[in-house]
Amino acid sequence: MGFCNTSWTVDARARDLVQRLTLAEKVGFLGHVTAAVARLGIPSYNWWSEALHGVSFVGGGSRFSDLIPGATSFPQVILTAASFNVSLFRAIGKVVSTEARAMHNVGQAGLSFWSPNINVFRDPRWGRGQETPGEDPLLGSKYAVGYVQGLQDNVDDPERLKVAACCKHYTAYDLDNWKGFQRYTFNAVVTDQDMADTFQPPFKSCVSNGVACAMCSYNQVNGVPSCADAGLLAGVIRGDWKLNGYIVSDCDSVDVIYHQQKYTATPEDAAAITIQAGLDLDCGSFLPSHTLAAVQGGKVTEAEVDNAITNSFVVLMRLGFFNGDPRNLAPYGNLGPKDVCTPENQELARDAARQGIVLLKNFDDALPLNPSAINSLAVIGPNANATRTMIGNYEGVPCNYTSPLQGLSAVVTTIYEPGCTIKCSPNDLGLDGAKIAAARADATVLVVGGDLSVEAEGLDRVDLLYPGEQGTLINEVAKVAKGPVILVIMSGGPFQIKQDKDNVNISSILWAGYPGEAGGAALADIIFGRYNPSGKTPFTWYDQEYVEQVPMTDMRMRPDPASNYPGRTYRFYTGNPTYMFGYGLSYTRFQHNLIQAPEKLSITLEEGHPCYSEGCNSLDLSGSAHCTALQFDVHLQARNTGGMAGSQTVLLFNTPPAVHKSPTRQLVGFEKVFLEPNESKSVVFQVDACRDLSVADESGNWKVPLGSHVLHVGDVTHTLTLSI
Repeated sequence: MGFCNTSWTVDARARDLVQRLTLAEKVGFLGHVTAAVARLGIPSYNWWSEALHGVSFVGGGSRFSDLIPGATSFPQVILTAASFNVSLFRAIGKVVSTEARAMHNVGQAGLSFWSPNINVFRDPRWGRGQETPGEDPLLGSKYAVGYVQGLQDNVDDPERLKVAACCKHYTAYDLDNWKGFQRYTFNAVVTDQDMADTFQPPFKSCVSNGVACAMCSYNQVNGVPSCADAGLLAGVIRGDWKLNGYIVSDCDSVDVIYHQQKYTATPEDAAAITIQAGLDLDCGSFLPSHTLAAVQGGKVTEAEVDNAITNSFVVLMRLGFFNGDPRNLAPYGNLGPKDVCTPENQELARDAARQGIVLLKNFDDALPLNPSAINSLAVIGPNANATRTMIGNYEGVPCNYTSPLQGLSAVVTTIYEPGCTIKCSPNDLGLDGAKIAAARADATVLVVGGDLSVEAEGLDRVDLLYPGEQGTLINEVAKVAKGPVILVIMSGGPFQIKQDKDNVNISSILWAGYPGEAGGAALADIIFGRYNPSGKTPFTWYDQEYVEQVPMTDMRMRPDPASNYPGRTYRFYTGNPTYMFGYGLSYTRFQHNLIQAPEKLSITLEEGHPCYSEGCNSLDLSGSAHCTALQFDVHLQARNTGGMAGSQTVLLFNTPPAVHKSPTRQLVGFEKVFLEPNESKSVVFQVDACRDLSVADESGNWKVPLGSHVLHVGDVTHTLTLSI
């Protein structure tokens, strides 16, 4: 049969397979669990596997057994993003896909993984912020492209796929369950401007750089369910961005459109509008259950069904699914249990945590601690001996765990007192033991924060306060501690920590996200100076008053002074955050010097252009030949002026002219550079003004603002003037 002929193109093979199916069989391939078609030798398949930060058991497409009992569990994405290291994003993806292929070869995993989650972390209360690369669209874009390239491993041969990744949840999805508002029925009211410069960029980058799948979200966007919006799916994803792959619904989204949103009068109408909008696969059973009747009723055509399942079959062809026993196929056939949880993979998990952990405060250089000067270390707090908490959600079974207590105890003698649980009440607070331990020990490490009972899928926070009595535990222990107090926060998002920043009894603060299976070892590496922290916070640390002022349901990014609306994220927030996006300290000191950058760029427009007479404040240069002349390099020198080797994360921001309600600053690029003491290295940013300095106007069109752009790296600024 033609679809088995590997000399044919994947498109020809998929078309051959589809034309051999009956209509009833075709409809069966619209759901994520597909039945075998014995007469054609087509095996059953479960499309739903997850690989957010390691191969997961969520979805049923992948599982663990005695043969392969676990897989490497990397830090939750929000912490990996804090590394600002694209090569790390790619390396993790490559390891995860290698382990996935190894599991597939022994029947324990699928080949389609619905990861990564690249929604912008718009609101600090969102329970799923931990799954995302943070609040900045450029960081989200870079993470998406890097991780997907690692998973799919097909940069050199785009038609081939190691595994098929999937960028989700498209689009403007960042509310799960907040004060009665549910993701299933929430209508995200989003301006064209915010859609263009905040919510869409990560998805555009992901799709246009070759991801094999995009997942549409539960919510409505401006009154239309995402999975039924032909403009967003067929128009933008497949049309404008040229998706080479399939579009899948979030699980049971089509069912939700009919039953909960009541958007259509009949189930058949819901089936028809989603397929016609561009949906190819239903995570669920709604399309397989209702599409046959929709075709028979004339609401959708068999040709439209053919198109949907062809898109899915092409991806399976690219994966080699119809090429025979995977163990006999190059280049992945030799992978097996020996390639999962290798020492190298587990070391990468530890290194990823080290690279992401952020040093927020270090008064009087209290860190790193000197192990030889520590006779006893008090290790206190609800997350001090955390294991399961460290891997967050969409998890698998890790190779093993190293808790903070275990990591620290491997270096020095410890005294462990939990003090309280995550949500402990005043009656459950074990202050006496914790205070005695801190008063006796040479130093104290307090490990506090959240877990999946505080922030998770289906669970948004209502405030930014520490859960339970953790705040009391922190204050009381810090008051009596004999030595320095190191506060370690495990969380997917920010808490109000201004009081800890200002507390003279707290020497240092580390944010550790959910640091994965080796989190405790990574923390010990940093606390005892075996590794110099270089992470930068990927979100803004707000105070509690912010969330009291801003409803989670208000999707506006930009501030509105008339209503005292302060705006969202570092790009627009007008208040004073405790720590700004991109903040993070080191055990050494770095200095930046600007070596070279243009001060003026002039754009020559055609004679008679209206901007010569009307005085334009911005130009639409999309697709213009002018953009070639607006590319330039920013040459910097980074120098380690301290006494310890370490990596510096160099962040380049731009403050554009104040036109079109532009951001107060936006990230243009980032580089990671390792420096020995007194060593200097050059860092070069290649800037394209049309791509990097443009802003979205009120209609969502990209414009290049004329006037003064201020480029920032640390405390170095440079003004660049664009003119005609």
